[in-house]
Amino acid sequence: MNRLDDVTVMAGLDPDGMYGCIYDFPELLERARKVGETWDVSPAGFASVANITLVGMGGSAIGGDLARGMLADRLQIPFGVCRNYHTPEYVGKNSLVIASSYSGNTEETLSATHDALARGAHVVALTTGGALGALAKEKALAHVVLEDGLQPRAALPLSLTPLLWFMEKAGFCEGVVSLIKDTAAYLKEQRRLFSRETPEKNNLAKQIARSLDGALPLIYAGPDLIESVAVRWRGQMAENGKSLAYSSIFPEMNHNELVGWPETVKKHAGLFCAILLYDEQDHRGITTRLDYFAERLQELGVALHQTHSSGPSRLARQLSLVQLGDFVSYYLSVLNQVDPTPVEPIEKLKSYLAGQT
Repeated sequence: MNRLDDVTVMAGLDPDGMYGCIYDFPELLERARKVGETWDVSPAGFASVANITLVGMGGSAIGGDLARGMLADRLQIPFGVCRNYHTPEYVGKNSLVIASSYSGNTEETLSATHDALARGAHVVALTTGGALGALAKEKALAHVVLEDGLQPRAALPLSLTPLLWFMEKAGFCEGVVSLIKDTAAYLKEQRRLFSRETPEKNNLAKQIARSLDGALPLIYAGPDLIESVAVRWRGQMAENGKSLAYSSIFPEMNHNELVGWPETVKKHAGLFCAILLYDEQDHRGITTRLDYFAERLQELGVALHQTHSSGPSRLARQLSLVQLGDFVSYYLSVLNQVDPTPVEPIEKLKSYLAGQT
């Protein structure tokens, strides 16, 4: 039987239930919505803020990336994501720093948070506890306590939804929180198309995973709303699928990387599979460039998927592609015959770093 259509085989490879986390993404959004409601903040406390920086790593940082893209058409001040041990030099007393660490013990995030406090920035936190939770209590920082028990990458809805709540309640945007309920409902409808029970012949997530079997995924998107989705796909391919992946952004890719494709494909035919992510609000120039690139890839004989977002709002469209990518990464783990949950190389790195202190 086709491994991607054998539910028993798939379940046996997934003893920790990563599939359930992916399938329950909409329910996690709804549960996190209630957490977001507990934010005790108001616009008055952030009236002087001139720039926003979210500090985080991995699954905790991607929520900041998605929020930044989602709010790109609404925010009147810069919003950046920092993956580093220290904050950017411009961070100061008129800055807001959002510390996001699901575990609460992420080394880089804790260091950057202390740096932000030393610079006199406004600091708020999202975490399940750990050292960041203790610091938030000690310094009386506005913070929310997230539901625990998940892998950070699987906890994306728990980090993203309270962040969107905060951004609206603090006065940085309007009309975002109201989108969460309808987005969750839409994702519930869509997931049946990608479920274990839906056969490969009718299942886009399984079909894309099949194309990626033995190939290097190269994921492309335009800027703003979908840019961070490509990053999410790349991370999920690596962590869940245990496969190296790559992502890049249009139109920048057309000004350099495009030149490297023909000669590379001549030498390594069949090694790559390209995934092009589209959104209905992409600038016409982005769509034209993506279409042109797709034609060149077809001429070169490269496996290709052109995938479009869907849904009733910017948030729904963004998360529709996140949901699809998460399912693809799960089915890639099935094809690789590996448990999608463990991240042994990361744990080995943490042990190594602990031994250096």
